[in-house]
Amino acid sequence: MDGSTAAVEIACDESGSEGERLAGGNTDVFGYGSVRIDAAAAAACVAELRARIRSPAVEYKANHLLRRKHRAVLAWFLGPAGPVAARAHVYLVDKPFLLVTRVVAEVAGGTATAAAALYRAGPAAFGADRWGAFLTASNDLLRAAGRRPAPDDPGAMFAQAVEGLSTAGPGAGAAAVAVVDELRAGRERAVRLRDELDRAPGTVASLDPLVPALARVVEHWSDGGWPVRVLHDEQRILTPERIAALGTLDGRLAGVRFADSMAEPRVQVADFLAGVARRIAEDELAGAHDPELAGLLCPYVDPRSVWADEASWAALGRAPESVGGRG
Repeated sequence: MDGSTAAVEIACDESGSEGERLAGGNTDVFGYGSVRIDAAAAAACVAELRARIRSPAVEYKANHLLRRKHRAVLAWFLGPAGPVAARAHVYLVDKPFLLVTRVVAEVAGGTATAAAALYRAGPAAFGADRWGAFLTASNDLLRAAGRRPAPDDPGAMFAQAVEGLSTAGPGAGAAAVAVVDELRAGRERAVRLRDELDRAPGTVASLDPLVPALARVVEHWSDGGWPVRVLHDEQRILTPERIAALGTLDGRLAGVRFADSMAEPRVQVADFLAGVARRIAEDELAGAHDPELAGLLCPYVDPRSVWADEASWAALGRAPESVGGRG
């Protein structure tokens, strides 16, 4: 990339971030919103939202837009004549699916496609309790040392949870059963992996989806050949060390600076986008289909989002045929 090319500036924020907790948390979906909008247009957007919603709140959040009585305002915000049309991007992560892709890769050397087969079988095939125990044990196995409470022996608990999946019902399918068999065969590898993580937390990449989301967003916005400068809501995890570890992403990343959304309308618009996208996607994932809202969100959704649920992706995604190949 030509270093003399002027950088574009995008504003970013997230919704649903719980660090490395990918199972058993408050949300199942992580949403990362980014907008390429100038300060004046962003301020006008925030002012218009205030005029339409008419809440006395000091700071407006996505929840204001998501209230039933403000549905028309949400439709305006996301719609083709709204303030973010053709200027916004949303990267979605189904956190339990991300967790399954990581544990299948680390323990069984499997692909995202194999992980998708296991994930899609899920609680329907294995039972809600066994599936939940597997997700919890997988999360405990792969979290960095000191960032959990966790059982005394996460490796043993993981092996026990995988053994529980061996009693799958007939709906699991051969592909999912094969992945379970590979995980059972990888029990010693899981124990070694946990020991290595306890000794050196950097042995396995963090489960937190925030840094990979930032990298993906930079890749998206630099697709036209421009380096990207990121204006980001203040985030504890985006330490100088982690940003330095990203490097320049082959010249795509020109820099990162932080701002409080209260003082920076561009970040506030990204916050709105991330929050409404996360909620719409989470509702779709839970089976609460809303064709209007899913259709309004769809143009913004990254086709390389980390997603495997076919029914919800058919509503949210622009490339349903690629489901299961991401992660």
